Amino acid sequence: MKAILIKDDERRSLIWTNVPDPCIGSDEILIEIHAAALNRADLMQRAGDYPPPEGCPEWMGLEVAGVIVAIGDVAESESQWKIGDKVCALLGGGGYAEYVAVRYDMAMPVPSNCSMIQAAAIPEAFATSYLNLFIEGNAKDGETLLMNAGASGLASVLIPMAKAFGLRVITTVLTQKIADSLGHLNADRVIVTEKESIADVMKRELAAGHGVDIAIDCLGGPAVSECLPYMERDGRWIIIATLAGDEALIDMKLMYKHSLRIIGNTLRARTPAMKARILSALVRDVWPKVVRGEVMPTIYKTFPIEQAEEAQAILQRGENVGKVVLVVKEK
Repeated sequence: MKAILIKDDERRSLIWTNVPDPCIGSDEILIEIHAAALNRADLMQRAGDYPPPEGCPEWMGLEVAGVIVAIGDVAESESQWKIGDKVCALLGGGGYAEYVAVRYDMAMPVPSNCSMIQAAAIPEAFATSYLNLFIEGNAKDGETLLMNAGASGLASVLIPMAKAFGLRVITTVLTQKIADSLGHLNADRVIVTEKESIADVMKRELAAGHGVDIAIDCLGGPAVSECLPYMERDGRWIIIATLAGDEALIDMKLMYKHSLRIIGNTLRARTPAMKARILSALVRDVWPKVVRGEVMPTIYKTFPIEQAEEAQAILQRGENVGKVVLVVKEK
């Protein structure tokens, strides 16, 4: 089969080339990949900063959609999967390819109203959203969420998911032009950071009686220490990346006086058993909302798999509003 490999040159450029076919384990299914979505973790892996877990293919790709073409003995006896089923799957790596072998409990049925391109954009973003909102964040109907970087692929899922479960949502973007492109997400408040600071808005929201209960933050940096004083009591600030800086000066007295929590979290570090529980919860709790159209991935652009380098450049430049998806196999 073919997969996207990273060349050992100055640019660490990408090449679509032959690799060994995957060997299916007894507890795995083999998926013929139709589409694979991009994630910022792919850029980190390409740069050498985010190696795949042990046992995963060396090539990138954390989420795919496709068709089951083979099933291991254990997977067949312990699951309902059949050859020909349309699935989307969460991977430790290996999605930029024609085929991938994955544990049977890392796959979910493609929702009936989703294309393969839409389904490929579901597993990583939806699982990360569910983990941070409901497991780490313990989100409840009526609470207020701050989702930083509202134009990201994750935000394009997390914002409508939070809204579908009754949360009030504040998000942040760099410019008014980006804010104007997010209307379909129905956030209650969009902070344009070139005009106003996040901390100032949070201060006003708190004074108005609906301060931030949960923050999901991929930026980090000094803004964290500026914003924490304006969280609601028992607030949860969840750090999932630090694109704006790795360090912030934290007032520890503030933390215990207001029962605030700072939580560091990544989906990739979770055990396979934990990931399986998250995917099962997604199918149970979120799939009905997907089928009704309440929560859908936003697709920014698609590219043929051979143009993976061009697709990744969009993420590098921060141009995307929603997910970028690679098409591996046309219908």
